[in-house]
Amino acid sequence: MKAVFYSQGENHYHLDPDLKAILRTFAPGLPEEELSAFGKLVGEEVLEVAYHVDQEAPPRLKMHDLDGNRIDRALLSPAQKALLEKLRPMVRPPYEGRGWPLHYALGYLLADGGLYCILTITHQVAYALHKYAPEWEGVKRELLYGQAFGATWMTEIQGGTDLGANRTLARREGEAFRLFGGDKYFASGAGLADWAIVTARPEGAPPGPKGLALFLLPREVEGRLNFRVRRFKEKLATRAVPSGEVELEGSLAYAIGRLEEGIYYTLENLTVSRLANAVAAMGLAKKAHLEVLFRVRRRTAFGKKLMEHDLVQHDLLEMRLRQVGGTALAFLAVQAFDRAWEERPPYTERYHLARLLSHLAKGRTAEHAAAVTQGAMELFGGLGFLEEYGVARWHREALITPIWEGPANIQALDMLEAIHKKRAHEPFLELLMAHPEARAHAEGALRRLAEEGPWYAKEALRRLADAAALYALARVEAEPFPTLARLYARRFLEGEALPPSRLHDPWA
Repeated sequence: MKAVFYSQGENHYHLDPDLKAILRTFAPGLPEEELSAFGKLVGEEVLEVAYHVDQEAPPRLKMHDLDGNRIDRALLSPAQKALLEKLRPMVRPPYEGRGWPLHYALGYLLADGGLYCILTITHQVAYALHKYAPEWEGVKRELLYGQAFGATWMTEIQGGTDLGANRTLARREGEAFRLFGGDKYFASGAGLADWAIVTARPEGAPPGPKGLALFLLPREVEGRLNFRVRRFKEKLATRAVPSGEVELEGSLAYAIGRLEEGIYYTLENLTVSRLANAVAAMGLAKKAHLEVLFRVRRRTAFGKKLMEHDLVQHDLLEMRLRQVGGTALAFLAVQAFDRAWEERPPYTERYHLARLLSHLAKGRTAEHAAAVTQGAMELFGGLGFLEEYGVARWHREALITPIWEGPANIQALDMLEAIHKKRAHEPFLELLMAHPEARAHAEGALRRLAEEGPWYAKEALRRLADAAALYALARVEAEPFPTLARLYARRFLEGEALPPSRLHDPWA
C-alpha cells in the first residue's frame, strides 16, 4: 500500500514525538505498549481498510428482507466490520476507571472521521446511560462489550444546530413514550444503530431547548422496526459512517433521567463528541503532515531535496506549529473534562471551565486541520489533488470538522453563553495566571468581546483558543516546546512573520 500512503506499514505513534511530549504533560502514565500497538494497527490495517471503504465500499442501505419486511439495515464491507470489532475496545477506558485521555489519545491516532464517528456515537449512548439511566446497564454493556452500535440523533431538518426548533413530540404511553413527527435529517449511524439517544419535546413542555428531553430509542420492538431510514447521504468524506434521514412516527422510546434536564444531558453528550472532533481534527492534520515529511525527503526539485528549500521549510514550520498548538489545546481540554465529567446539573465552576475549553478546542482545531491538510496537498503538487493517492482524502476528511457538532458560529455563541451566564472566563483566566503573556492576550480578547458582542465572537473564540494553546504549549517542558510556544504566539497571536528556524522537522 506504499503506492497510496508513505506512512502505510509505519507505527503512527512512533512517528509522532510531539504527541508523546504532549501526552506526558496532560495525561502522564498512559500505557505506552497499548498506544504503540494501536499506532501499529492504524499504520497497517486502518489505513488500508479506510481507503478501501472510502474509494470502493461505502455502506449501503438494505431496506427490505427477502419476505418484504422493512429492515433498513446498513450493509458494511466485511473488512470494515472486522476492523470495527478490533477498534471497539478504545471506547471503554472512561468506564473502566482508566480515564478519558487514553480514549482521546487513541481517537487522535485513529483520526479517520467515519470510523471514529461510529465508535463515538456508540459510546455517547453508553455515556448517557452510565450517568443518568443506570437501569439500562445491560444495554450499556452491550454497547461497550458486545456488538451493538449506538447513535445520537439530535438535530432536525427545520432547525439543524438550532435544537430549540425541534418538532419531535413525545407522548407518554405507560412507562414509555411514543415519538411523533420526528425528522432527524442528518443521522449518523442510521441503519447501523441498535440503540440511539434522541431529543424530543414531551407534551406540555415549554418551547425552546429547555423543553427538550432525552430518550433511548431501540432499533426494534417485539421484532419490528421501530423507526425508518429514508435514505443514506452521499458525502464528500467520512463515508465509513452511514449518515441518513430517520423518520420517527409512533416510535417507542424511554426517558433518560429527568425530563426537564434533557437539554443538559444533550449538551454533555455534545461536549464528549466535540472533544472527539478536536482530537480527530489534529489526528487528520498529523496524517497529512506525516505524508509531507516523507515526501519532502524523497522529492527533488531545482537540484535539491524539497526539505532543503527555504520556503518549504517555512511551510513545514507553520504546519508543525498548527499541529502542536491544536493538539496541546485539545488535550488541555480533555484533561479539564476528565476532571469534571462525573458532575451533574447544575454543575460547578470546574465543569463550566471544561465546557468553555471544549468550545475553544473544537473551533480552533478544525481551522488548523483544514489549513494543514490543504498545505499538504500543495506541497505534494499535482499528486496531492489526485484521488488515487492519500493526501487529498485527508483534506476532504478535515473539511467536516468545522461542521460536525456545531460549526464555528455555534461554538462562538455557545462560548458567549458560557461566559455570560456561567462566568466560565473567570476560572479560564485563573488557569492562565501561570503564563502572563497568554493571560494578557485572553484579557484583550474578552475586553473587545464585551465591547462588540456577538459580532466579534468568532474572532474572540480564535484568540482565546490561541491564548489557551500558548499556555498549553508552554506547559510542555520537553525541548523544543518552549521555542515552539514562542513561535506559536508570534504567528497566531501577534500576527508576525515567522523567523528562520530549524524546528520545521519534528524528526530531526
